Amino acid sequence: MVTIVITSDGFGPGEMIPEKFTCDGKNVSPALRWKSVPAGAQSLALILDDPDAPMGKFTHWLVCNIPPDKGGLPEGVPMRSVLPDKSRQGVTGFGREGYNGPCPPPGKPHRYSFRIYALDGKIDLPAGFRQKDLEAAMRGHILAQGELMAIYGRG
Repeated sequence: MVTIVITSDGFGPGEMIPEKFTCDGKNVSPALRWKSVPAGAQSLALILDDPDAPMGKFTHWLVCNIPPDKGGLPEGVPMRSVLPDKSRQGVTGFGREGYNGPCPPPGKPHRYSFRIYALDGKIDLPAGFRQKDLEAAMRGHILAQGELMAIYGRG
């Protein structure tokens, strides 16, 4: 499978996510860039979650139907169901649509996985979709994927 290279202007792989992108700061989404999307991709999907959350994997951001020729997302994506490019955002573990940044309990830093997927079609999910819904809809349709793992901790 082809690997999509995903990067952020705000931090690198394994680095600490700056406070402005967390609940301790402005809680705005970081700018993301990607390359090596395969030619046959019809849409992209993005999942950000915390695999180290106390109750299991915790969802921080879901976006589907990102146009395949879009090379990234800008900083501060609006918190709304449908974006101007017709991408759709799902509901996070906080119960809200859009980006909700890292907010771990005090202690050891948590890992945050930004995963991008190239799909062979568009995702047809109703408003209010969750991570399990998106993952089920993507099953069997993933052409390529990539991951950017970073960390964040609170005292």
